[in-house]
Amino acid sequence: MQLVVGRIGRPHGVRGEVTVEVRTDDPGLRFAPGSSIATDPAQRGPLVIEGSRSHKGVLLVSFAGVGDRDAAEELRGTMLVIDSAEVEPSDDPDEFHDHQLIGLNVETVAGEPVGEVTDVLHHGQDLLVVRRRGQDDALIPFVKALVPEVDVAGGRLVVDPPEGLL
Repeated sequence: MQLVVGRIGRPHGVRGEVTVEVRTDDPGLRFAPGSSIATDPAQRGPLVIEGSRSHKGVLLVSFAGVGDRDAAEELRGTMLVIDSAEVEPSDDPDEFHDHQLIGLNVETVAGEPVGEVTDVLHHGQDLLVVRRRGQDDALIPFVKALVPEVDVAGGRLVVDPPEGLL
């Protein structure tokens, strides 16, 4: 599974640098000079990082072969991706990557099936998007009080929803 670690934004200057919307916890590793990174759409890459720097709180990246503003503009909107196998598992038993949660079956603490996790939203509060059969999707805050058990190996997630959540 591919994970997005950044999205190329507008060009910066005339020498081919671009802004990158960072979507990783470790930009120093993912955007290190000499690193090769896959792209979505795939035909735009892979791209080799020549340099990266922070400028007024924005990550600026230069890529090999992208030497001017026009070439940089052609990359705008390109997603920078890695394979999920490249992500180190966390030592924290209560920390999960989105790709580990997507696809898990959801059931209540009473064992009643609820649906399947189809997405994880990060809007101030992490929310699990759960597809339910014949009903609208449910948004469940991803907090220990409402999600007391996550069994990635077993392919399931247990929820203890308050009345009215589902």
